[in-house]
Amino acid sequence: MDFCKEFNARTAHISPGVPIPTVINIQPDRSFTFVTKTPTVSYFLKKAACIEKGTGRPGHETVGSISLKHVYEIAKIKATDEHLKHLELEAIASTIIGSARTLGVRVVP
Repeated sequence: MDFCKEFNARTAHISPGVPIPTVINIQPDRSFTFVTKTPTVSYFLKKAACIEKGTGRPGHETVGSISLKHVYEIAKIKATDEHLKHLELEAIASTIIGSARTLGVRVVP
């Protein structure tokens, strides 16, 4: 019950329905710690491109498009994740462009 209260308190500012990756560590004495991360890149790309799912044929089929500004806004959000803090914004944006290509989302300048 404590976990639910603490999790809800930490995620109260997030809209319902947004997937929040969470790492939970539970100790033998029933104490716990957890870390919430930002939503996945694919979630942000699908929202920005207004699509429900990616293509079944990456590289051959385009299902939507986003601007480079969208890519950098997503990169700014993802840069707050602990495992990405050491990367430059351009490097994060580059990986987001690769993810967009895999989803079938075209990035326009």
